[in-house]
Amino acid sequence: MQNISTAKAPPRLLTFTLAKWSVFSVLILTYILVYFHRMAPGVVSEYLMVAFQSTGSQLGTLSAIYFFVYACMQIPSGVIADTLGTRTSVISGNLVAGAGSIVFGMAGSFEVACVGRFLVGLGVSVVFISIMKSNSVWFPARVFGFMSGLTLLIGNLGSVLAAAPLSALLTTFAWRTVFIGIGFLSLVLAALGFFIVKNRPEDLGFPAPNVHAETQSGALTGSWLKNLASVVSVLRLWPGFWVQFGMIGGLYSFMGLWGIPYLRDVHGLDRSSAASHMTTMLLAFAVGALFFGWFSDRIGRRKPILIACVLGYTLSWLILMYVPWSPGVGGLALFGSMGFAGSGFVLTFAAAKEIIHPNLSGMAVSVVNTGCFIGTALMQPLFGYIADLSWDGTMANGLRIYAERDYYQGFLLMLVFAVIAVLGAFRLRETFCRNISVRL
Repeated sequence: MQNISTAKAPPRLLTFTLAKWSVFSVLILTYILVYFHRMAPGVVSEYLMVAFQSTGSQLGTLSAIYFFVYACMQIPSGVIADTLGTRTSVISGNLVAGAGSIVFGMAGSFEVACVGRFLVGLGVSVVFISIMKSNSVWFPARVFGFMSGLTLLIGNLGSVLAAAPLSALLTTFAWRTVFIGIGFLSLVLAALGFFIVKNRPEDLGFPAPNVHAETQSGALTGSWLKNLASVVSVLRLWPGFWVQFGMIGGLYSFMGLWGIPYLRDVHGLDRSSAASHMTTMLLAFAVGALFFGWFSDRIGRRKPILIACVLGYTLSWLILMYVPWSPGVGGLALFGSMGFAGSGFVLTFAAAKEIIHPNLSGMAVSVVNTGCFIGTALMQPLFGYIADLSWDGTMANGLRIYAERDYYQGFLLMLVFAVIAVLGAFRLRETFCRNISVRL
C-alpha cells in the first residue's frame, strides 16, 4: 500500500496545487476590486464634487464611509473567517459590494451615493481577512510572508486600474457606467466563489499543510467570543495596529483621495498626468509588498525591516513638505519611494499571525488591519475639513480649488500620523518568522 500511495503522489500533489491556486485566483480577483473601490474616488473626485455639489469635507466623508464600515467590520470579518469560513465571506461580500457599486453609480443625490458607498464598504470588508485566513490554511506557514506580499501585489492592481487606466476610461465612459459595470463583475465573482472556493483543503479530501504547527499549539476550546477576547487581550498584537493606523491611514488617504486634487490644484497637472504619479506610487506599493514579504521570510526577521520602512515613509513626507521638488522625474521618484516604504506594513500581518494561535489567525489579522481603516476613515474627512477652513473661495466649473497652504495643513496631520506609526514599529514583538503563541 505504501508503494501504491507513493506512485500516486505526484498526480495527487498536482491536483492539490490546482485546487489551492484556483481558490486563491477567485479570492484575488475579488481583492482587486476591493482596491479599485478603495482608490477610485481620487480619480473621479472632480466628477463627484460637481455631481453632488459637495465641499471638501463632504467629499472626504463620501470616500471615508467605505473606510468607516471597513474598520467596524474587521473584527467581525475575522470572526466570520474563523467560524463560517472563507467561502461564505467571499460569496456574501461580492453580492453586497456588487449591489452597492450599482447603487453608487445610479445615485441621484449625495445621500444615495453615501448608501451605495456604505454597501460597497460592507461587502468588501470581509475579503482581505478571508484571503489571509485562506492563505494560512492552504499554503505552508513558511511562505506566509511571501503569500501576504503576493496578495497585496496582485490586489494593488486594482489600485493601479483605479489610477491612470480609470482616468483614460473616463474619456470614453461616464463615471457612473464604470461603477455599474464593476458592480455586475462583483456578482459574477460571487457565482465563481460558490462553485470554486472551499474553506479548507480537508473539504476536498486533502491533508492540511500546516497540521503539525496547529497540533503543536494545542486545541482550542470555548466560544468565538471568548476566543476573540483572548486575541484582543494580547498586548503584543497592538503595535501592528498603530503602525497601520499611522502609516497606511495617511498613505491610503493620499493615494485614494487627496493626491490627485493636490497635484491638480498646486502643481497644475491635468487629471491624466496626476493619475500617472499616483500609478507610480501604487505600483511601488504593490512591488514593495511582495519584496518585503519575501525578504522578511528569507532573513527570518520582521521588526528591523518594518522600522526601516516606517522611517523611510516618514522621511518621504518631510521631503514632500520641506524640500523643493517638481512633477516629472523628481515627483515620480518621491511618490514611488513613499509607496515602496509604506508597503512594509505587510509585515504587521505576518507578525500578528505568528503571535496568536494558528486557528485564530483570522481574528489576529483583523485586529491589526482595523488600524489601517480607522486611520483612513479619520484622515480623509479631517483633511477635507482642514482644507475647507483655510479655503479662499476659489471655484472653477463648480469645483473647489484649494491653495498650497490648504494642503500643507493637512500634510501636517499626516506627518503626526506617521510619527504614531514609528512609535508602533519600535514596539513590535520580533517573532523570527515562526509562531510563538505557545511561549507567550
